[in-house]
Amino acid sequence: MPRKITFLLALAVTLALPLFMRSGSLASEVLIYALAALGCNLLLGYTGLLSFGQGIFFGLGSYTIAILLTRLALPMPLALLAAIGMGALGAALVGWVAIRQRGTYFVMLTLAFAQMFYFVAYTASGLTGGDNGLLDVPRPAFMDTPWKYYAFVAVMFLIAFGLLLRVTDSVFGRTLLAIRDNGDRAAAVGYDLRRFKLLAFVISGAVTGLAGGLHAMMTGIAPLSNAEYHTSEMILVITVIGGTGNLFASVLGSAFYVLLADWLSTLWPRWLLLLGLLLIGVSIGMQRGLWGLGESAWRRIFGKGVQGADASAAQGEKA
Repeated sequence: MPRKITFLLALAVTLALPLFMRSGSLASEVLIYALAALGCNLLLGYTGLLSFGQGIFFGLGSYTIAILLTRLALPMPLALLAAIGMGALGAALVGWVAIRQRGTYFVMLTLAFAQMFYFVAYTASGLTGGDNGLLDVPRPAFMDTPWKYYAFVAVMFLIAFGLLLRVTDSVFGRTLLAIRDNGDRAAAVGYDLRRFKLLAFVISGAVTGLAGGLHAMMTGIAPLSNAEYHTSEMILVITVIGGTGNLFASVLGSAFYVLLADWLSTLWPRWLLLLGLLLIGVSIGMQRGLWGLGESAWRRIFGKGVQGADASAAQGEKA
């Protein structure tokens, strides 16, 4: 899909959410987790790296902006840039070690780092607040309502989405796809696989750190749960539900997961059981995610018409 059309689809979602949703906080949550899924998609969908460490970068973004706003009283733009930088730095450290292994060992390394980060965040209560997290994370006065904050999140989301589109559509992005499809052949051609994978990690960490910082300002707290393994798991599930290898699919996955979880939680206290059953069905019946389901439906509806027109044209040429 052309870059402009993909960006217009993302823009349409940001404009449509206020029209169909009553909660500005829930709409902001959709875009925030879409940002986190974008970072995960760059690793999984474009580089072929299954990482369980995304919660590290999300948590780093949350803690960084909370500390800088509550204890140092830095201006919000500087604190948000610092959250992005800390996410990128954390990803560089994790990636530098993890990319030295492949397959199962790579996955286990990212999972080990996630568990280590959670333990550090839990024990360093003087810095992170421990089990209580960091409370009273402020927002600027011009974001005093949920919908005003949503407008700010939408702008940040569109900027990050546009930049990632340029990255994936560049030579760098095409090289990542080559590494994903056949790493040995890409190495034989002369590409430095570790360098490209590390850069993908850094970009992914920066975007996920941004998501974590925005989440902390939205909720007013940087909780320990942002650094848990379950956060990494949730980001990965959102990415897979939407579909890998397409950035707009991450937006679909986030909207599906966040809105469905919100709806199921009103039906039954044990709503996670229902969500798990639904995810099993998605995994079995939609292995290419929501984006793949949409593509298949498009081909079934419009593909026959195109094939029929081509066949008629071919018969006309023979006659």
